[in-house]
Amino acid sequence: MLKINRIVVIAARFTQQGIRLSCKTSQECTSPFSNPKLIIPKVNLLIVREYAKGKDKKKDKGKTQVKFNESEIAEFVNVDSVKNQMQKAIDDLKNDFVKQLSLRSSAGAIDSLKVTFDGKDYTLQELAQIIRKNPKTLVVNMHVFPQAIPAVLTALKNSGMNLNPQQDGTTLYIPIPKVTREHRETLAKNAKSLFVKYRDAIKDVKNKEIKSLKKKKTASEDQLKVVEQQVATLTDSYILEAEKVYNSKTGELLGEKE
Repeated sequence: MLKINRIVVIAARFTQQGIRLSCKTSQECTSPFSNPKLIIPKVNLLIVREYAKGKDKKKDKGKTQVKFNESEIAEFVNVDSVKNQMQKAIDDLKNDFVKQLSLRSSAGAIDSLKVTFDGKDYTLQELAQIIRKNPKTLVVNMHVFPQAIPAVLTALKNSGMNLNPQQDGTTLYIPIPKVTREHRETLAKNAKSLFVKYRDAIKDVKNKEIKSLKKKKTASEDQLKVVEQQVATLTDSYILEAEKVYNSKTGELLGEKE
C-alpha cells in the first residue's frame, strides 16, 4: 500500500504532458465519477520501485534467513547425530526443570532428586523411603543406607526447592516451605542458569561439528561455508525450542500462568 501511495503522489506532480488519460468517451474523462486509466511514463515507475526496494533492503539488513536443507550437508555432517545431541540438551533441560525447580516440595519431586554418593549418581528413592507424614512435612527414612545421609542432606539443600531438612538418627524430616515471592524469584534465576547451561551445550554441538569438519579437510571453502550456515540454522531452531521451554517455566514459577 505504501508503494502505491508513493506512485500516486509522484503522479500528481507530473504535468499534463507527462500523463495520458485513457477514456472510452469524452464524457468519461470530464465526469467527476469517471475512473480513467492512469498511465505514468515507465522511467518514473522504475525510480519508485528502486527507491522502495532500496529502503526494504535497508530495513531487512542483517535479517537474511537461511532455510535448513539437510541434503546440502548430509555428505559432510551426521545430521541425525547432531539432532540427537541437541535434542538431548533440551530433554535434559526439561528434566532438570522438573527435578530442581518445583514450587512445592512433594514426595514425587523429591523421589527423583539426584544424589551423588560414593562417586555415583542415584535418585533419592533408590537410597531412602520417602513418606508424607502430613501436608506440611515429608519424612525420608535412611535406615538402609545410613552412610549416604551426608550426601542426601547436601542434595536436598542444593535442590533449589528451598528445603531445610532436619536429621534425627537415620530419619530426615523435611518441612514443606510456603511459596513466597522471594522463593519464586530465586527459582526463576535458577531456571535462567539452567537455560544458559543447556543453550551453551547446544552451541557446543555445533562448534565441535564444524571444528571436526575443518580438521578433516574434506569440504572445500565454499562447501564449508554452506555447512556452517546450515548447522547454524539448525542450532538456532533448537535454541529457540529451549527458549520456549524456559519462558514457559519462568511464567509458571513467577505465577504468570496461574
